[in-house]
Amino acid sequence: MLNDDEIERYARHIVLPEIGGPGQQKLKNARVLIVGAGGLGAPLIQYLAAAGVGKIGIVDDDIVSLSNLQRQTIFATADIGRRKAVAAADFIRRLNPNVVVEEHVTRIDPHNARALIAFYDVVAEGSDNFATRYAVSDACFHEHRPAVMGALGRFDGSLTTIRAHETGPDGRPNPTWRCLFPEAPPPGAIPTCAEAGVLGALPGVVGSLMALEVVRAVTGFGEPLVGKLLLVDALTMRFETLRYGWDEANPLNGTGAAA
Repeated sequence: MLNDDEIERYARHIVLPEIGGPGQQKLKNARVLIVGAGGLGAPLIQYLAAAGVGKIGIVDDDIVSLSNLQRQTIFATADIGRRKAVAAADFIRRLNPNVVVEEHVTRIDPHNARALIAFYDVVAEGSDNFATRYAVSDACFHEHRPAVMGALGRFDGSLTTIRAHETGPDGRPNPTWRCLFPEAPPPGAIPTCAEAGVLGALPGVVGSLMALEVVRAVTGFGEPLVGKLLLVDALTMRFETLRYGWDEANPLNGTGAAA
């Protein structure tokens, strides 16, 4: 149960009828895995810890560098040279000592993804490469876990929620990440953040929206971004939602997929 400190800490959640005490208890009982402690991972870590998620796992094998501090606001100058997962865990403990933190100083790939994801209820994928996104989304399908997927460009971002292990209201399977992006782009086709740059505040916007989707996945309020891709354009300050559907040819839950 929530203790007196938690009741006061989460009071603004508890008075929301859509969340309330039961929803806050769900957050306390939840286990969320955050893949990537970078631009998107930083606001995810900050807001999910503040929201009272009971256990947060952080997967990242990178080291904090000076150029990260322009957008990865959970790190300070003194963190330069430290492992991101370790520094992020320290940030969570300072912000909310009620949260249990697990640091995974590793890179997630098809060989270890399912083993990591199996211990969590929801996954938030904020890495900066397609190989990791496919590994995470495939593992979430096989482990029956919802995945909140986010991505960034120079002045744009996107996010969606994948619940491919479930069916929609029409009885058809929910779309997978591979329904949206059947194949990864060729190596070098999309410039890296270091090559192209990124507007510093943009990850904060997209990562915070991802945190909202994680809280929604845990508590059940509102309507999730399942089958919908939310696009954020910081140049024109426009938000647009595109719908996408199940592709029966996809290899995970398509008509030809192995049972």
